[in-house]
Amino acid sequence: MPILEVKNIQKSFGKTEVLKGLSFSLDKGEVLSIIGSSGSGKTTLLRCINFLEIADEGEIYVNGKRIFDGNSAKNLTDAEIRDNRLHFGLVFQSFNLFPQYNVLQNITLAPSLLKRGTEEEIKAKALALIERVGLSDKINNYPCELSGGQQQRVAIARALALEPDILCFDEPTSALDPELTGEVLRVIKDLKSADSTMIVVTHEMEFARNVSDKVIFMADGIIEEIGTPDEIFLNPKSQKTRSFLKKDIETNG
Repeated sequence: MPILEVKNIQKSFGKTEVLKGLSFSLDKGEVLSIIGSSGSGKTTLLRCINFLEIADEGEIYVNGKRIFDGNSAKNLTDAEIRDNRLHFGLVFQSFNLFPQYNVLQNITLAPSLLKRGTEEEIKAKALALIERVGLSDKINNYPCELSGGQQQRVAIARALALEPDILCFDEPTSALDPELTGEVLRVIKDLKSADSTMIVVTHEMEFARNVSDKVIFMADGIIEEIGTPDEIFLNPKSQKTRSFLKKDIETNG
């Protein structure tokens, strides 16, 4: 049984149709990369899955349980939306750390508010996550004292602190200088080896090719093509996919 099933997700903003009926599934431990040009709907899809936007139509299942039904979406309470979000951890491109809290406090805040253990248990788990992302020497530092790559690694640890079923990344390296991009991508690769289930919206084609189990290429609000990295990067069936990948090679070498 897939850990995640997305069926016929549709989303419009006013008269602009952004998502035009997207469907896919993801098994536990798989990494899915979503690629495509700006404006193709990648981030909107991720936001709908995470309930930061409410889709107009479609269904979302986690571990076989339907957590979203477009037919009754208007009846979702704030509490239900909050509970549904807990299935997912989301790492934003702009980090979104709390500037008034140090590294440890940023990571322990949500588990403490949700009473996910004793104070000692929450702290111990946070310290283990901080070590996992390689920041044990920055526990008491504030976001303004960290590089962009370090801030993003804190954001990853914070998302992991609530033990989500699926970890989602929205262009996790787009706000970083090239030399800082590698350190964040290495952390995500390490998470894959730990059997985490992940969805990564990314413009890093080499990362998508080397780390993903599945790749979705989106264009104009639809899934133009889905397959293994070899199928998408070595033998794309769609002309739009071929054009996108050729343009990326010409731009980035």
